[in-house]
Amino acid sequence: MSDAIVLTGRAIRLSRRNLDAVITAMLLPVMLMLVFVYFFGGAINTGTEYVTYVVPGVMLLCAGFGSANTAVTVSNDMTGGIIDRFRSLDIGGTAIVAGHVAASVLRNAVATAIVFGVAFLIGFRPDADPLQWSAVAGVLLLFILAISWLSACFGLIARSPEAAGGFTFLMMFLPYPSSAFVPIGTMPGWLHGFAENQPVTPVIETLRALLLDQPVGDSAWRALVWCGGILAVAIACSGALFRRRTV
Repeated sequence: MSDAIVLTGRAIRLSRRNLDAVITAMLLPVMLMLVFVYFFGGAINTGTEYVTYVVPGVMLLCAGFGSANTAVTVSNDMTGGIIDRFRSLDIGGTAIVAGHVAASVLRNAVATAIVFGVAFLIGFRPDADPLQWSAVAGVLLLFILAISWLSACFGLIARSPEAAGGFTFLMMFLPYPSSAFVPIGTMPGWLHGFAENQPVTPVIETLRALLLDQPVGDSAWRALVWCGGILAVAIACSGALFRRRTV
């Protein structure tokens, strides 16, 4: 645990030295939200004000994009020679990866707060009570944690930081074939199965229901199952992949 805390501080300092990536991860979701609300929102009928509909999806886009950067930072460590130094200090792979994941969660918490702040400025008015706000924070943190560990696995698989950056593209794309920006019913029929049963959709539906004080239905347990399953598999795989890369 003490190793993981020290390495979390290291990962945060690395982020401060790479300000362009941090600024991009924080501002890109905000810019996309503004584009969808002001450029496309008037042409999309969701049954409510578009800013109210789109904010949960942008929050997940922000979390996914920011967490995906973990793949690049892990890959940088694996290819830069620092891992040999850590192993000579008897630091385990779990602590190294956990440091990157913890830093990712902290970065994404700040980015999500910025998205919320801008959303309030452009007219987002949630109806959630304190308990529902707590549930929103819990679901978001669980999603960020799961995607950060999965991103770390991708960084351990990739043979270069450039290859690891491909995970960022995946996380940028995944919210689009979901209910993030338009209702699934408006999509082509052949896409409905994937859009309804991919991990992003139940998380978005849960956040939207909690923020707008609507019935959550079965989306909450589906979101928890997806996030919990991804997290468990990613943690197990990261340990095996680290041992394989450093054998």
